[in-house]
Amino acid sequence: MTRRVVTRDGTGLHVCESGPASAPVTVVLVHGWTLDERCWAPVADALAVSGTPARVVRYDHRGHGRSDDTPDELKTIDRLADDLAEVIGQVVPSGPLVLAGHSMGGMAVMALAERYPDLVADRVAGVALVATAGGGLGAAATLGLTGRPAAYFLAGKDRLTLSPFWTGRRALSTHPSLLRAGLQPLLLGRRPDRRAVRATCEAIAGCRPSTISGFTPTLTEHERAEALAAFAGLPVEIMAGGRDRLTPVRFSRRIRDRLPHAGMTVFPDAGHMLPVERVGGVASRIAALVRTAGAVRPG
Repeated sequence: MTRRVVTRDGTGLHVCESGPASAPVTVVLVHGWTLDERCWAPVADALAVSGTPARVVRYDHRGHGRSDDTPDELKTIDRLADDLAEVIGQVVPSGPLVLAGHSMGGMAVMALAERYPDLVADRVAGVALVATAGGGLGAAATLGLTGRPAAYFLAGKDRLTLSPFWTGRRALSTHPSLLRAGLQPLLLGRRPDRRAVRATCEAIAGCRPSTISGFTPTLTEHERAEALAAFAGLPVEIMAGGRDRLTPVRFSRRIRDRLPHAGMTVFPDAGHMLPVERVGGVASRIAALVRTAGAVRPG
């Protein structure tokens, strides 16, 4: 089932729901930068067939997928946290929650803890932080490049993103397969299956170019390691790809340093796109959080 949630600032968000409405626990899946809710669909499907007693909600961030675009000044992780709070309030107003955030989605979950501590304390019963970081992402602006290549990239990017060729486009590309040569080595690990490659390329090809450039500053400014303290008393699963170039394993280890009781899994040979590269592994860890949440039942 799909629905539209309209936020307080008038932005319409595309929301998908699956699983029984009467389920004791709701999983909210929050996607990453330049992606959309479809990248969580394989995990949602895996949770359904696993017999996990959960309702699953996933949605497109503002400026992404089938949600409304928004001015650049509103393309911030703080605003994504506000949107997450509104999705919860309108779609899942009661009952325990398991929050799973991939990449920028994980950062939005951290910002939710920072901005809405009472919501987290009252409702959240488990957290999955997937290929994400608590801060230190200055290299995000250069897609992981360093030194002279990074300088060249930034110079070219600034010229490109101010041009009508960039700002006037509704989608990055109408031919997702043409992006494979650049995206696969950057975002995916060793020998990804065709479904993972296709899902990644299709999501990014459909992304608005202005979304790519508009959210870059908030990624580089993201510093929310202190906010992780809100999750200290909760079951937390941290997941990383052993070959992730955007949020390498060291970022997950820094999160684990703040949450020493959290579970941590490094998927060897996987890249950044764990929700499509390691569907079973990600789903099984979220399912374990759901089972724990069902026993605890906050809110």
